[in-house]
Amino acid sequence: MSDRSCVGEMPPSEKIVLGFVGVGWMGNQTLRGFAKEPDVEIAALCDVDKEHLESTREALAELRPGMSVDTYTDYRRLLERDDIDAIVSSTPDHWHALIAIHAFEAGKDVYSEKPVSHTYAEGRAMMRACRHHGRVFQLGTQIHGMENYHRVVEIVRSGVLGDIREVNLWKNGGSPHIDECPDSAPPESLDYDTWLGPAPERPYNAMRSHRLFRHFWDYSVGTYGDFWCHIADLMYWALDLADAPVRMRTIGGLPETGIAETPGWIDVDYEYPGLHVTWTQRTPDFPGAGTRGIGARFIGANGNLVSDYGNRVIFLDGKETDDVPDVPRTLSRSPGHHRNFLDCVKSRMPADSNLDYAFPMTIPMYLSCISHRLGRPLEWDAANEQFVDDPEATAMLTKPFRAPWTLPVY
Repeated sequence: MSDRSCVGEMPPSEKIVLGFVGVGWMGNQTLRGFAKEPDVEIAALCDVDKEHLESTREALAELRPGMSVDTYTDYRRLLERDDIDAIVSSTPDHWHALIAIHAFEAGKDVYSEKPVSHTYAEGRAMMRACRHHGRVFQLGTQIHGMENYHRVVEIVRSGVLGDIREVNLWKNGGSPHIDECPDSAPPESLDYDTWLGPAPERPYNAMRSHRLFRHFWDYSVGTYGDFWCHIADLMYWALDLADAPVRMRTIGGLPETGIAETPGWIDVDYEYPGLHVTWTQRTPDFPGAGTRGIGARFIGANGNLVSDYGNRVIFLDGKETDDVPDVPRTLSRSPGHHRNFLDCVKSRMPADSNLDYAFPMTIPMYLSCISHRLGRPLEWDAANEQFVDDPEATAMLTKPFRAPWTLPVY
């Protein structure tokens, strides 16, 4: 394999060799997307659960008959392989940073599921490591590549709505009821110690692992953190938003019953320079929201635009429409999110949802989760990367890692 240590070097050969780390439910969805691409070779699968490995290997044999694939339970062994160009990471959130940084250090490009990371400090370390090693990174915000988002960005940026003074974001739902369950020995198929990784030591509990991990602070930032990046992406892109919020006020609550720890609902008021942003986890009651379970409303001086993933409605000049034909198409269209990543592995150009874009876009989510957990409003000093006069909140920008795992410093 040729040395491709810096963005901008000569493109690699036509065949891109991938390794997949984390092949549970989401990992399999992503694998199916990449397996459709003719220039992809899948060389290795890695998971701490051998049942996941076996079922995914069987599925891959049907998708790509004759393709030989090796399996690992330790992602570091996969990263040692010189023939692998890039990895696809679909693990619980608390593993995102370590796997990505170690992959960068091993000379691999990375496609990673969202959110970017578990904490602010992890995301910052990922961004710096990616720059340092000159790697390509793509966050798994697949909706970013769809036509509707491109068109919304063009309309908002055109100025036809006037100055945008406020944006409302929402996504229905939060942590559900999760039954109590006694601790037990982990399944024989699962390397539970590695599943925990840098997370705190805890006895195995079937209701805290695998697909339920998202509802516990040790491993995730909840449904809010899972979906923030999908819809805030539209706001950051359309407004070319580089600023972080300067203050936030967060309220929320747990599900009425069960053992979930992350919010059953969460409402946030953000103040940016010249912009007010709200987040809620129930569909708002205003024109255009309707039955949209996720959405964004841009409120301009001349009109409003409401959008979800696939369509939009515009209120302008007393009329309701879905487009403004006078606004030209100014953005090049995506070939698809997975395809964009592969093309950038070859060209060494930044991918659409690269870390220099995705990490700043995720910062408000990290900050408001801290506000929620502390139960108080917070002010953010972006220049010094700390909360104003609140060392307790600032300390929560990072977290301790369970030995022997440590977060690399960049």
